[in-house]
Amino acid sequence: MQSTPLVSVVTPFYNTRDYLRECIESVLRQTYENWEYILVNNCSTDGSGEIAAQYASRFPDKIRLIHTESFLTQVQNYNYALTRISPSSKYCKMVQADDWLFPECVRSMVEVAEAHPKVGIVAAYLLEGETVHLDGLPYPSTVLLGCEVGRLYFLKDTYLFGSPTSILMRSELVRSRNPFYDERYAPFEDGHVCFDLLRAWDFGFVHQVLTYSRCDNGGITSPIRQFGVGLFLHLTMLVAHGRDYLGAEEYNHCLKKAEHEYFLFLTKSACAWRPEPREFWEFHRNGLASINYSYDWKKKAKWLPRALVEKAWGAFWGRWDKNLGRDGDNRPALQQRRAPGFTGADRGMTRKELG
Repeated sequence: MQSTPLVSVVTPFYNTRDYLRECIESVLRQTYENWEYILVNNCSTDGSGEIAAQYASRFPDKIRLIHTESFLTQVQNYNYALTRISPSSKYCKMVQADDWLFPECVRSMVEVAEAHPKVGIVAAYLLEGETVHLDGLPYPSTVLLGCEVGRLYFLKDTYLFGSPTSILMRSELVRSRNPFYDERYAPFEDGHVCFDLLRAWDFGFVHQVLTYSRCDNGGITSPIRQFGVGLFLHLTMLVAHGRDYLGAEEYNHCLKKAEHEYFLFLTKSACAWRPEPREFWEFHRNGLASINYSYDWKKKAKWLPRALVEKAWGAFWGRWDKNLGRDGDNRPALQQRRAPGFTGADRGMTRKELG
């Protein structure tokens, strides 16, 4: 008889043959024993489905393999996979198909959630490549009020969610939303849903490295990492969720600052000698539409004088430093500022091309 709560582990996948076996093996190595594993094959054509079938046949009591009837977008596939968790599961753990878990991951996260019934989401340190992230929470903080997590992000740029792989959620929260992820916010819908949930739930954190995410796999966010994603994320998250976590004066102050930084960046990009690619403007246009914003000629005209002044000032100091034989980026006044929304790597809310 099981005395520990059931955990539904979910991996939606599409053409991840090179990584899927390692992902599945990491789930099988968990020291926590009461889990089910749901693998959802989104019409893969590279042999990923066959790999999953091998494991499902070897572990029929633990692994369920489900095939989508037609090809789904990434968010649709994730949402579909989450609808297939057991009605008796208490917790849900997503593992993206090219990530993997350390053996103590599920056990450590469940222990925090079980000890604190108001905790709806549990996260931990994330190893991305060779770098540890999500280290903005002082040790030994284990539980924070949901409102505190939102304020940490909007006021101090401290982001604690990572990716879907790096968190555990209560299954009742997954069942309470259908669809669970809002496709408008793709590919950053996971961060948006966390802010939605933490309006009513607390946040748990394990001060251990419990998950691994790849940074060399050519995910869908790779082409947009040079598109000012951090500035974009901070503005869109603020507009969508800031009023839930900040007072009116705080919100207005943060919004003014975020709009200033973001639209100044766009105007500088519009004035660049080397034009940004079409994909750059499509990304920002579509993203702004998700929060009912736009970048039109009026905004460009508003920020153009400031953008030209800053570009001229930067060019002057660049020539000055070159004449002095030093790198201008080393001067404190002109150091490149890390874009809001990213702490450490720009993986804060990145997602993979899993279909």
